[in-house]
Amino acid sequence: MEQPTLPLIILPFPLVLLPGARATFPIPANLADALLRLIESSPSNPVLAAVPLVQNEGNTIVHKWAVTARITRFVRPRPNSDEPHLLTLTGLARVRLTDPPQVVNDPLPLPRLDVSYPPQDADSPPATDVVQDFKAAAIRLLERFSQDTSQSARKRESWTRIAHLVEESESHKAAALADAIISAVGAEHADKLGGSDALFRSSLMLLRHHISFVESACTLVRGFPPSAGPVGTHLYPVTAGLPHFRSQLLLLSTESPSLRLQHVTNVLAKQLSIVEVSSKIATAVDESLSKQQKALFLRQQLAAISAELQRLEPGNTDLHGTGNGVEDEDELDLLIRRVDTLPVGSEVRRAATAEARRLKRIPPQNAEHGVVRTYLEWLTSLPWTPPATASETLTRSDFLTNSKSQLDADHYGLEKVKRRLMEYLAVVRLRALIAQEAETEQAKAQEVTLKKVIDDPAGGASEADGQKENACRALIKAGEIPALPQVPVPVPPPQSLLKAKGIKAPILLFIGPPGTGKTSLGQSIARALGRPFQRIALGGVRDEAEIRGHRRTYVASGPGLLAQALRKAGRMDPVLLLDEIDKVGQSNYHGDPSAALLEVLDPEQNVAFNDHYLNVPIDLSQILFICTANSLDTISPPLLDRCEVIQLSGYTHDEKLHIARRFLLPKQLTQNGLSGPHVQLTEPALLKTVTHYTREAGVRSLERSIGGIVRFKAVEWAAHVDAQGLAPSSLPTLLPAASEPSDALVKRSKEGGVGYNPVVEADELEKILGLSRYDGEDREREARRGVVWGLVVTGMGEGEIMPVESIATPGSGHLKLTGSLGDVIKESAELALSWVKTHSYDLGITSKRAQDPLRIPDAMIDIHLHLPAGAQKKDGPSAGVAMVCAMVSLLTGKCVPPTTAMTGEITLRGRVSPVGGVKEKVLGAHRAGANKVIVPWANRKDVEHDVPKEVRARMQFVFARTVREVLDAAFGEGTLPWLTLTPVVESRL
Repeated sequence: MEQPTLPLIILPFPLVLLPGARATFPIPANLADALLRLIESSPSNPVLAAVPLVQNEGNTIVHKWAVTARITRFVRPRPNSDEPHLLTLTGLARVRLTDPPQVVNDPLPLPRLDVSYPPQDADSPPATDVVQDFKAAAIRLLERFSQDTSQSARKRESWTRIAHLVEESESHKAAALADAIISAVGAEHADKLGGSDALFRSSLMLLRHHISFVESACTLVRGFPPSAGPVGTHLYPVTAGLPHFRSQLLLLSTESPSLRLQHVTNVLAKQLSIVEVSSKIATAVDESLSKQQKALFLRQQLAAISAELQRLEPGNTDLHGTGNGVEDEDELDLLIRRVDTLPVGSEVRRAATAEARRLKRIPPQNAEHGVVRTYLEWLTSLPWTPPATASETLTRSDFLTNSKSQLDADHYGLEKVKRRLMEYLAVVRLRALIAQEAETEQAKAQEVTLKKVIDDPAGGASEADGQKENACRALIKAGEIPALPQVPVPVPPPQSLLKAKGIKAPILLFIGPPGTGKTSLGQSIARALGRPFQRIALGGVRDEAEIRGHRRTYVASGPGLLAQALRKAGRMDPVLLLDEIDKVGQSNYHGDPSAALLEVLDPEQNVAFNDHYLNVPIDLSQILFICTANSLDTISPPLLDRCEVIQLSGYTHDEKLHIARRFLLPKQLTQNGLSGPHVQLTEPALLKTVTHYTREAGVRSLERSIGGIVRFKAVEWAAHVDAQGLAPSSLPTLLPAASEPSDALVKRSKEGGVGYNPVVEADELEKILGLSRYDGEDREREARRGVVWGLVVTGMGEGEIMPVESIATPGSGHLKLTGSLGDVIKESAELALSWVKTHSYDLGITSKRAQDPLRIPDAMIDIHLHLPAGAQKKDGPSAGVAMVCAMVSLLTGKCVPPTTAMTGEITLRGRVSPVGGVKEKVLGAHRAGANKVIVPWANRKDVEHDVPKEVRARMQFVFARTVREVLDAAFGEGTLPWLTLTPVVESRL
């Protein structure tokens, strides 16, 4: 079949003509002449093939799909004018270029090319659901256009008619109607962006610039170069910024009516959302403008009323709330004067000066006036100049002695922590002395320079200057020191420069359970250094702006916590405690607070810390940062790398007794209105309070218990004072003698009628504090089959003992685990059972080496292993030793003494692996009353280095390398009937 041949016209970029649409565009003169010849030679309006143009990386190519178009209008320009010819085309049908053209250098307008129409099966009617979706989307958008009051009534009516046409159209006409609607909607979308008239003028100017481009692009020959590739591959990089052009081009090249309708439906739905959002924005802008105009009108009325009232009653300026004008002016002048006190030449002074000038230009009624004023108040309230007395405390000869006394007075024990703090304080003192010595030598050098100038006034100057100065010296009386007016004296470097070159304060991180004195240690350091102390609670901080500050563009913005702490401290070198750093919120849409702390805690970067609100650099290098945390697990590794970790594991019983006697009891007596003679805790009573009513690493529960005792005695003393008519500050009538035992005093009080007894005995604690919490199964626990005591570290960093219970039940030889166990501890139980099965013959559990101890004929059992309490999650590689001992005790019938505790992990070879948290576990066993602890041999150095001496002296430590050594230490030598001795052989490959 012979293919039709049509003249080809290239549409200017980015114009795409669809069937049923109309387009008007300028054309060059040579193309206009060719069209005139074509029109004159045709009996009716000629039909052309209009193809869109695509440019890619400097290459000009045409699309392989075009549209047959009829010339409906041809406009010649006026004589002697620069206007181009205008051509109007109306699209008819899609065609495909049989032989796609290639651009060459020889111009040839209106070449004739072969085209082919889509096959007949491509025009099959679309599915009903596709047509219905298209109609629904088109009607919604057209109704939205018809309700747009910004358009003329005639245009809104035309949109309504088109909507009725779409609703009443038949299915086979929907595809043709979609082409016309997508062209009209595209023009309406452009109108929304820039206005129809302005868009037409700008488009006309753009098309004029493309005339030369079209003239060079309309020369065509047959064939594409092999490297050009399909047209679609060159389309999307060029048209990425022209979504409407890309959409029309895709619609032109789609043969299937169903696919075209689906594409148009998506475009119309997207267009509807754009129109709705644009309408909302326009409405919001109109409302905002109306509110601002109303507020401006009311402020002008208020200013006129205030001026009229001041003219009528000049003596009373406080009428109607307008009398603080003088005070506001005074405060504003004070604020401006504070700007002048900022360091000269600094960036903060430049920023404050610029804002102060801006503040003077802003009317007080303007909302921006309050924003700028608040910013200046913050900027001028920070201590930008270093304190003059910062080094006086450090240079005193008794500084280290006083610091050591201060730490000892505030805390008992913690020798390693105190030693590290004293190292820091000693280095700070040495650097301060070196700086002071440098200043002294510099002063001496200046004095020598002055003396040389006085002795030799000419000093290399001109002869006339020397004669003049000698004449001046001749008039000076004897004994007076001449004052030379212009002596070049070296200027000493500022104090901030000396401090900047000084020692960089370490970032101390105190890790330990609650109540171990982490916060109070920071207060003691501040008192020893003579610096202010500030605390920032980081627990629950989720927003990065809490650290860096909010930007001034936000409403109610303000500086971060660091700037606020500096303002409260009043100095640039406070001791700043970052409390609960392990509980900082994780990364979210507010930012990552822990990442913001990286700059704060880095000595190399915090010299110029930038707060988002202040927007000026802040020197944080002089601050001594102290961080506290209960656990290292939730602290990010980069943040942990910047800190020097100091462990505070907890207190022993002896340390708690000293702390209670020296600190807690006097504190509670003062808080409850009593003195030392009113409450006398005996040593047995205090020891029972420590061991029976508290079992924690810190001393907070102990302080609460002592507070309960003191309050109980306060009630008794108040009743005694009221009954006897005594003064509250009077002493008890009968105090115990120095050599008199307390039971004798109690007997005398009953016989002699003593009304108030200040002595608190151990047997009275149950009446005062109630039943003891740890006086039951833990203290009087007995040895039971299948039960041993392991050691754990809780999530708060405290060490505790935990029973490992096991029982045998009838079953099929399986292991059952309960107690909210994690995967690691479950694997430890499997390892323990495998080791026990392997060595069951050596332990005398089975009569044959290959026999399973759980599958003995006529005695099939299951082992149920439980770690209480079930509500607490447990995990970690340190329970293997305890599980082995529990299973061996269950299967052999031997019992482990209840005063023996153990920790350690095992391997399949029978080795005992090291574990962590040894100090915390040992202290937990000590608090629980255990006198024998089994730990891995590899942890021996931890026990000798970390565990206090008094605890090591009261407990027996067994360091085991193998499981056999663990079993012998737990059950006793010779208790288990070992049949063979299987040594552990290490591989040396």
